[in-house]
Amino acid sequence: MSGRWTDDILLKITNIIVYFLFLGSNVYTVAAPHDIYFTGRETYITPAPWAFLIWSLIHLLLLGTIIYQFTAPGKKVIIDGISWRFPLLGVLNAIYVHLWASQYYILALVFALFVSSSISHIYYTVKKFHLPANIGDEVLVHLPFSLYHGWTTVLIILTAFEAFGVDAVTQPAGVWTKVFVFLALFFLEATAAAYAFSSPEGDVSASFAIMWSLFAIFAHQDVHRSGFIHWAALAFALLSAFWVFVGIFGTYKRYRGGSIILDEERAPLVGSEN
Repeated sequence: MSGRWTDDILLKITNIIVYFLFLGSNVYTVAAPHDIYFTGRETYITPAPWAFLIWSLIHLLLLGTIIYQFTAPGKKVIIDGISWRFPLLGVLNAIYVHLWASQYYILALVFALFVSSSISHIYYTVKKFHLPANIGDEVLVHLPFSLYHGWTTVLIILTAFEAFGVDAVTQPAGVWTKVFVFLALFFLEATAAAYAFSSPEGDVSASFAIMWSLFAIFAHQDVHRSGFIHWAALAFALLSAFWVFVGIFGTYKRYRGGSIILDEERAPLVGSEN
């Protein structure tokens, strides 16, 4: 017997309320007079403001997610699978964004880690136990949470540099600053690669979030301020773009049935004996 749309209505309504709280916390950073995307602390890994447009894409997809929860397949993954983790994620994210917008960067970093832990639980649940059964699962569940997971990794790095890095406006980039920025860029690119090989078809969305951010860092870091950081960001962005294309190719093979062939190719060549 199929369930009714009113089943677990408390959680469904909570998801809607938290979604708008979550959305509002990010709208605040854009609409506020001081506009944090343009006047926040400038570090040697700060991306161009358009990097944060990825929030808009995530918000739009999650709007579809909270509508999708009222369908039978949506309830299975969002209500029965993700459950109360989504409201927890929304509250933690709202706190993080408020602290970040108010320039309490150390506290913001703490909550960025909490957000990362929360989204990681959701990401694992979705990827491990709820493989996409239809286009709704793919676009309204897997896609937004994959983007979110990759984007949160970027936010942790950006917030860490805002909390402990040197001010790029007043201080030149010393040797240690360049080393730490290089390691951070390498970590992001390596994470994009890990997403590409996280499954036979890879995770294009998560890799894309990192690639997008690396190109934004390259665009914002002036070559005259630090040519090393500028060109290093471009190199890692291009490498990340390669991993995105690997993921796209893997996804193409999956929808063409190639993942089955791939699994057969990986099977051991052991002959049967009578």
